[in-house]
Amino acid sequence: MDINFIHGFDLRNKDEFLRIQTQLQKKIDTNKRISKNSVNKIAGVDLSYWDYEGKSFGACSIVVLENHTKKVIEKVFSSGKIEVPYVPGFLAFRELPLVIEAARKLVNVPDVFLFDGNGYLHYNHMGIATHASFFLDKPTIGIAKSYLKIQNHDFEMPANVAGAYTDIVIENEVYGRALRTAKNVKPIFLSCGNYIDLESSYDITMDLINQESKLPIPVRLADLETHLLRKKLMK
Repeated sequence: MDINFIHGFDLRNKDEFLRIQTQLQKKIDTNKRISKNSVNKIAGVDLSYWDYEGKSFGACSIVVLENHTKKVIEKVFSSGKIEVPYVPGFLAFRELPLVIEAARKLVNVPDVFLFDGNGYLHYNHMGIATHASFFLDKPTIGIAKSYLKIQNHDFEMPANVAGAYTDIVIENEVYGRALRTAKNVKPIFLSCGNYIDLESSYDITMDLINQESKLPIPVRLADLETHLLRKKLMK
């Protein structure tokens, strides 16, 4: 898969991170309607970290499905030392080098990527799903398992029904959705990444839910692959 290298990663401070986020934020497009039936290949992306001898390491797994059959057609991964320091609100800068390395190995280019993490539901609307979209040049969706509280704003719990949701609205702007993908499970937190609207993100996500998990299939599979990879590499 070809990658659009929009910036490097020789970055070391918050001012540089914020400058790039501010520039990219102006280019986010969350108005594009995409029918779930038009998506042929869809990917899940997940990352995991560990420390060893005072240094941080990470691994990224990407699992690609044939969307209509939900069958896995490709798996790729990357791993290595984490070079970019952690700064709250700028986690994507640490994660993207591994995402890019894994994505470059893909033979089957996905039509949509689902990330285990936030997209537009972020302090600067620049979670990993959104930031990665500019490198991948593909529509992306953020699927977070825990809630990122922004401006001290709490979410409203959706009804206990599969597919129920409540929009997360901050200062009259919709950041994302608290989504209950199945009855009697905790909600996940859905947001646009980029090049796709929220309704399409919702439709695609719900179409990827089965009885095995509250997470959409490609995200769950990528999560499982990453944890197996992490366990192997830590040895």
